[in-house]
Amino acid sequence: MEIKYSELLKLNKELKEGNSSEEYNIKILSNIIVNQLTQIVEYPLQKIGVNAIASCGNFDNIVQDSIQFNKSNCVLIFWELCNIVDGFQYKSNLLTESEKFAIIEKTKSEIDYTLTNLNSTSIVVINYFSTTVFNHQFIGRNNYDVICRELNNYLESKKTQNVVLFDIDKIFAKISVSSSVDFRNYYSSKTLYTLDFFEAYSTMITPIITSVFGKSKKALIFDCDNTLWKGILGEDGESGIDMSGKSAKGVFFEEVQFMAKELASRGVIIGLNSKNNPEDVKKVINNHESMSLKESDIVIEKVNWNDKVSNLQDIAKELNIGLDSIVFIDDSDFEINLVKKYLQEVYTIKVPQNLYEYPAIFRKNIDLFYSILSTKDDVARVKSYKDQVVREQAKNSYGSINEYLESLDLEMIIYIDHKDLIERMAQLTQKTNQFNLTTKRYTFTQVEEFVKTNQYITFAFEVNDKFGRFGITGESFVSINDYEATIDTFLMSCRVLGRNIEFKFLEELVLYLETKGIKKIKSSYVKTQKNQQVEDFYERAGFTLTGDFGELKNYELIIKNQKKVAINYISVKYERKN
Repeated sequence: MEIKYSELLKLNKELKEGNSSEEYNIKILSNIIVNQLTQIVEYPLQKIGVNAIASCGNFDNIVQDSIQFNKSNCVLIFWELCNIVDGFQYKSNLLTESEKFAIIEKTKSEIDYTLTNLNSTSIVVINYFSTTVFNHQFIGRNNYDVICRELNNYLESKKTQNVVLFDIDKIFAKISVSSSVDFRNYYSSKTLYTLDFFEAYSTMITPIITSVFGKSKKALIFDCDNTLWKGILGEDGESGIDMSGKSAKGVFFEEVQFMAKELASRGVIIGLNSKNNPEDVKKVINNHESMSLKESDIVIEKVNWNDKVSNLQDIAKELNIGLDSIVFIDDSDFEINLVKKYLQEVYTIKVPQNLYEYPAIFRKNIDLFYSILSTKDDVARVKSYKDQVVREQAKNSYGSINEYLESLDLEMIIYIDHKDLIERMAQLTQKTNQFNLTTKRYTFTQVEEFVKTNQYITFAFEVNDKFGRFGITGESFVSINDYEATIDTFLMSCRVLGRNIEFKFLEELVLYLETKGIKKIKSSYVKTQKNQQVEDFYERAGFTLTGDFGELKNYELIIKNQKKVAINYISVKYERKN
């Protein structure tokens, strides 16, 4: 471990004592002993403010514990093949076909029961079955391997939206089998794994959990010289820079560019922040035969002679994202240290002096952009952000902001209880931080329940204008109780801020609830570090403050007293249940 286990216990205790946020309960179910994992998995989450509280279920009691702990925020499952039958790693190879079939079917049945019991749990992380610990030195495949493969195929066939299948073989590859296991403790007490294994496991699953808290990064911003290519464009010229997969030094940059392209295809914003002549860089992007990143992949370019701190601030402002959503890569110690000093929220990556290490360092940080949910809106996001840059530039040609807004031909499409949007709605709760009145995080399964039940109404909206489509960028979940409604969730992507869309959406929501016989609406604002810009939103929207408790404000609206907003430049249409 990077720090001693005793030191981790001390630091974790201090973090928990100072963390007053709502507990995030993690339950670990296992058929081996994994008790030491609890605080190791808590520690990286506590460091970023997630009040993780982890505990283990009973030994080798996975199915029964899956009933008892299905209300946990997150369930981690260690279902070790070596212990589905005591000594299975050596007994399995002498099984008859009928015995093998019986064990496989029994385990499949237990998988079914467990996944059914955990169907409403927010996140379930299950390790793939593995034979690596006991079979990594064997040349051929045996019964143990065959059973493992069949059970893994079954797991994949049964995977639901709330389940993440985790490949622990990657940990063995990363730190070695010998560093991962303790055979003495396994044979004496069924404690198979070492502290080093648990640390590596915790590091690898942390992005799965943090993505639910909206902590995934959104933008990857590159310097150009010696970052996207080898060489200095202003000195070496277009023909003197190298990013070719066919050259000894260019291959590292080609590999990084291809990985960046893959991130762009997943909706990550790719941008440039480089001290260069913009015309020269544009020429390289459009014409250089070895340039893999293309204009279509790059959302925003700050290629100028300004300082890079100012450029990053401008990037965040133009894209309407937080500085803590940005990852910046540069080869210069000076530039990296400057950003670290003045923009501590920005995550920085330094290109290593040994260029052969560059692709590996890049891969190590890819999970900063991890999202547990992936939707078609992710694919369209790159174009949406490019359109946003054009919109910002177009503002300057209008005399007033109202003239500009009226020129946009804004259209809002509101979807009500639309099952095809469940994944996107869940994703928005996990990613949206700034315009989010309560900042509640929900998984696919939880949103699916909102859509199905008559006790909730889910609203999602899409925004389009003359420049393009924003996609599904806002939503509200409302609970219904007789003649009263409560707004549980009201949020909007930062991409559509500054157009009064939030007021138009709220007005339409109120009008719809009125048609359902609702006479009073209650709502709340819960303060976080990132949503203070919407602290008075409900007051500006005509709601009455009924309670101010510091970080919590409660409101209500008597519908008959609602004042209509004069926002005529946004047209609205509805799509009902599908």
